[in-house]
Formats: sequence, C-alpha cells, structure tokens
Amino acid sequence: MSRLIVVSNRVNPPNPAADGEGSVGGLAMALAAALREYSGIWFGWSGKTIPEFTGQLNMQRIEGVTVATVDLEETDYQEYYNGYANKTLWPLFHYRVDLTAYDRSFGEGYDRVNKRFAETLLPLIEPDDIVWVHDYHLIPLARELRRMGVTNRIGFFLHIPWPAHQLVVTLPRHRQLVEALFDYDLLGFQTEESLHAFEGYVFSEVHGSKNERGELQAFGRKLDASAFPIGVDAQDFAQVVKGETARKTYDRMMAHSVFRKMVVGVDRLDYSKGLEERLIGFERFLHDHPDLRREVMLLQVAPISRDEVEAYQDLRGRLDGLIGRINGAYAEMDFTPIRYVNRSYRRDELAGIYRAAKAALVTPLRDGMNLVAKEYVAAQDPEDPGVLILSRFAGAARQMKDALIINPNSPEEISDALERALSMGVDERKRRWEALFENVTREDVTAWRDNFVSALRARPDPDNDDREEPPTPVQSLDVAAKTLRAQPEAKAMRA
Repeated sequence: MSRLIVVSNRVNPPNPAADGEGSVGGLAMALAAALREYSGIWFGWSGKTIPEFTGQLNMQRIEGVTVATVDLEETDYQEYYNGYANKTLWPLFHYRVDLTAYDRSFGEGYDRVNKRFAETLLPLIEPDDIVWVHDYHLIPLARELRRMGVTNRIGFFLHIPWPAHQLVVTLPRHRQLVEALFDYDLLGFQTEESLHAFEGYVFSEVHGSKNERGELQAFGRKLDASAFPIGVDAQDFAQVVKGETARKTYDRMMAHSVFRKMVVGVDRLDYSKGLEERLIGFERFLHDHPDLRREVMLLQVAPISRDEVEAYQDLRGRLDGLIGRINGAYAEMDFTPIRYVNRSYRRDELAGIYRAAKAALVTPLRDGMNLVAKEYVAAQDPEDPGVLILSRFAGAARQMKDALIINPNSPEEISDALERALSMGVDERKRRWEALFENVTREDVTAWRDNFVSALRARPDPDNDDREEPPTPVQSLDVAAKTLRAQPEAKAMRA
C-alpha cells in the first residue's frame, strides 16, 4: 500500500505527554490516524526561526506518527507567513480587500519558502507515495515538486473560502497563483460555493473548460476539483464531554451562571469571525429586552493570534473598547453581561463549556467551514440541548440547516435569534439538535479524510494524462542529492 505524506504549514500531531488529554483537535487526530494506517509522514514548519535557513530536517515519532519538521529563518517567517499568507491571502480570501497588503517582497518570500519546503521534502518522497498538501500557505508547493521531477499523485485542500472571481483578480500575479494549482491532481474545497467560485475564475479569466469526465482544463493541464466539507469527530467529542475534566468544567460554568442562561462564543481573535458584529448584536438584545438582561450572560472566548499583524492589533483594541462600553452600560454591582477571555482552552474543557451554554453564537462574516458550530452540537445533552445560532456565511450553514441561520451584519437578526433561542421549548430544541447531530455524525472528519484520500488515490486514465514532462532526471537527482547531504539523519530514519 502506498504511503500518505501530509504537508501543512505547521505540524500538530497528537502528543498527550506534552499537551495533556483532550488538547488536540479532531483534525489532527484524523490525519494522525491516516498516517498510522498508511505508514506515512507529516511534514511542515517546526514553528521555530533560525538566523539562516539550513534545510536540516528534524524527524521523530510522536504517538506512532513520523513527523518531519524544518526551521525557517526570520526573513522567511516575516515575508512568507506574516506577509503573503496572513497579510495578503488571508484577508483577500475572506473578502477583506480593504485589509489586503500587496508587497513584492511578500510574494518573493512565499515562493522562496515553498521552494525550500519542496527541496527539503523531496528526499522523503518514494515512488508510490501520495502527497496531501493543506491550505493557502502552500499553494505553489506542487509546482515546485513537479519542477524537481515528482510525478506522484498530489492533492491540495483549501481550508478557507475561495473568493469570487472579481476579488481574485485584484491580487497581483493572480494568474500565476491559479496556474500553480493545476500542478495538483485533486483540489478540495470546503463548499460547493468555493468550488464554483474557483471554476468561475478558470472559465472567465483563463478561458478554461470542463471535459466530459468533469475535469477542469486550463494552462495545458487538467485536474479534478470537488467539495469535501470537513467535519469533527462527533462521536468522540460526545464521549469527551462525559469525561472528568469536561464534567468539572460544566459544573464550574453552571455554578458561575446560576439563575442565568449562558450564551457562548469561541473564536480565534480574527476579523473574519464577526466578533464586533456579534457584540453589537448582543448589545441590541440587551437594549431590546430589558426584562431578560439579568437572565442572560455572554462568555466570549477569543485566543489572541497573529498579534504581530497590525490589523489584529487594531481589532483587539476595538473589541476591548466595545466590551467596556457594553458592560459599562448594562452591568450591575453583582452582574456583568459579557465575560471576555483571551486564552485557549483544552478540547475537554471546551466540551464542558459548550454543554453548559444554552445557545452558541457562531457569527463569522466569512468562514470556510467553522468547526466550533459542529463541536457545540456534538457536546449537547440530548435531553436538554442548546440552540446553535449560525451565520449564513459559514460553510457549515450549507449542512446545518436546522440551526437558526442569521445574517451577522444585522444586529436585529442576532437579537431576534437570541430571544428565540433562549425561549425555545424543549421539543423544538430536541428536534433541531437531533437533525444537526445526525449530520455532524454522518459527515464527520473521518468521512472527510477518507473521501479525499480515496479520490486522490484513484489513478487517472493514462490515455487522458497530458501532464507536461518533468525536468530531466539528472536535474532532479542533483536537487535530491544536495538536500540529502544537508540531512544525514533523514537518511538514517528512512533506512
């Protein structure tokens, strides 16, 4: 059986000894399970920076998974990660053209790091391996591997939205970015909407087409593209919530919110998550329903991220001011309507928080999927479930139609949905939850993983494979030899 090589910007395998039980998400566990099944490798950046890039591989076994990481130099980190990935692609793909920074050095760093990743990864790839590349940080990786002679099946999954054609063309060198995607054999998107947006660019901008087999054709190449909506391990999460840590967290939250109904929001501190809009909607709820003010509290968990990026610093300042204004207007000496926490919680702790919440506000302005919505559903008590309030702009809204679907830009819709959720009878809550739980159980993270890997493993008809010839073997071997000389321990590991 061929091995699976997973490539991501950061490597995050389950490591209970380091992080504690329940600290690793379902995605990491699903990928780790696949890597154990296929005797694969997880490759990516270590998260560390060094004065000068060496290409030295650090390989280790963690919970049965072979992990290969490489350090980046500080310039790489600033231009590739903080720059092109998080100041250019992230805001653009989340429809925030006003926050998108275009800097030539960012693009140069992005291409340079993808080439370095490819050179470092190349010696680890064996002829029958399949390679699965994850997310917007690594769009050009297949292009670099093809230039080095790699002919293996390579797939790419985009975890964030693919924007409309009119937005993509605002990106300098957008054509080159899309062309690089045609070096993959399979593209995966979270939703049909993102898939259609990508197809719209291909058809409109580069006059591509779709053949009778459903493959996209452009740039003299072709690929398969499909929607693979990601899920959570719902059954496992439903068990986690019964564990000791989750129960203690639940008891703690219930004691804190005694005589009140707790509403929860859990998001990385990011402008795409609709945090300001959520708070303004909650403020409208407090204004519109004075009789309910003392009966409801909002717990907003928002771990700080990308604090070196100015847009995130500005957002943090605005949220601090907004929460201070709302609490100042509606708090009493024994009650504060908003509890705001800038820290991360373990998976089992979050399960207890979700179960204690009578409603969840998941209000992104644009989101590829949003797994918080699915985790909240998985954590509920079947006999007394809470209500999910979900933005129509989250990818999850296409699957989770029994949530209360709202437009997060409307404070009135948020206020009305909160009032409806908190007054909803148990029969309706159970009916809605049962439909939602059936969906998150059926379309879980394992189904997502297996569907993508099965599609990637499928061999194309050789008569229809018109991929351009790779560079000469001599060129490829030169690159491989140069990389291996810098990585003696990688050879030892493979031996």
